[in-house]
Amino acid sequence: MQDITRRSLLASVGLGVGAAAIGWGEAAMGQQVQIQGFEKAETDKEASKLWKPISDRKIRVGIAGFGVCQFGAAFGFQDHPNVTVAAVTDLIPERCAAIAKACRCEKTYPSCEEMIKDDSLEAIFVATDAPSHARLSIAALKAGKHVASAVPAVFGSLDEAEELFKTVKRTGRKYMMFETSCFHEDLFAMHQLYAGGHLGKVVFAEGEYYHYMPEPIDSFKGWRIGLPPQWYPTHSNAYYTGVTGLNFTEVSCMGIPSIVEHLKPANNRYKNPFGTEIALFRAADGGTARMAVSWDTPGFSGEMGRIRAQRGTFYGQFQTEIPGLRVPAVKKPPLPPGVEAGGHGGSHGYLMAEFVEAILADRKPLVDVSLALAMTVGGIVAHRSALKDGELMKIPQFVL
Repeated sequence: MQDITRRSLLASVGLGVGAAAIGWGEAAMGQQVQIQGFEKAETDKEASKLWKPISDRKIRVGIAGFGVCQFGAAFGFQDHPNVTVAAVTDLIPERCAAIAKACRCEKTYPSCEEMIKDDSLEAIFVATDAPSHARLSIAALKAGKHVASAVPAVFGSLDEAEELFKTVKRTGRKYMMFETSCFHEDLFAMHQLYAGGHLGKVVFAEGEYYHYMPEPIDSFKGWRIGLPPQWYPTHSNAYYTGVTGLNFTEVSCMGIPSIVEHLKPANNRYKNPFGTEIALFRAADGGTARMAVSWDTPGFSGEMGRIRAQRGTFYGQFQTEIPGLRVPAVKKPPLPPGVEAGGHGGSHGYLMAEFVEAILADRKPLVDVSLALAMTVGGIVAHRSALKDGELMKIPQFVL
């Protein structure tokens, strides 16, 4: 922590601000660059020595999906001492073989639907195409499995949000959405300080997800072609909802028509004309947030955010002008030995470990179904608002 003065308090609570400025296509020297967000963060090996198991039980996990992002293996289930990856699947046989090798698993299934029928599995990780997340999660929950899902929890459908929410309530199974921003250094610190009462009410938050896509990323059945920006809102929305745990209640969103070909309405299944959507949200406690998602603005990229609260601000670090106010330093918990922090700001391993611990401890996971939908459904309504020139719209509430 820097020296504390009457005018300023700078708490050493982490400076992570999201992924580096790396996009798709060719680098300046003609080399193929890495997918944005998949740059692996360094793992604190010394901190891992402090990790203590809460159980010696092993959870049998099935993993679905090994597409262009290879998410099925990216979160490290296969490396957790309390996990046995007992089955894997991908619809494409070559990818199914690849995920089996990556996860050190011998049992494969031709589809997630078939794998879900395996009564020996306790939990399922849904890392498939975004349009299938809710459907497969609901099916797994109904089959008695705990479920972790890649983002977004639902894809453009408020009806699916309602069904997912009701299914989690009815089954009593654990559900967690793997929102990577929640374990960025900065957002994790914001959340801990907010939960500890150090910030007071968040008056204004900003979140941004910038990912330049002049050509659509390869995707199953082309689901990313022309994707409405606010249908993929969780990385940015987390900079309010992931800090406070509160919902957005209303939104007005402006969409900016794009010059990128796949983001023109005649060229995509969504009839989406926007490459950038900027949403202004009202929150459940009366606070406000501006959340941006952009596919068509080249340059600085990644997921980032900041907050202004009653007792201080957090722009990479906590600052205040309140005399004598001190906040604790915040560090992420240790990971089990052998589990890497991984990509997306060093979040992958932490999300997986949080899901595993929630099952073992029989507690609510960090990004449960309520928070997952708080991060997701506001974006669905925001896109509807953008299509109506920024009309103020109510957002459905899903609170356990």
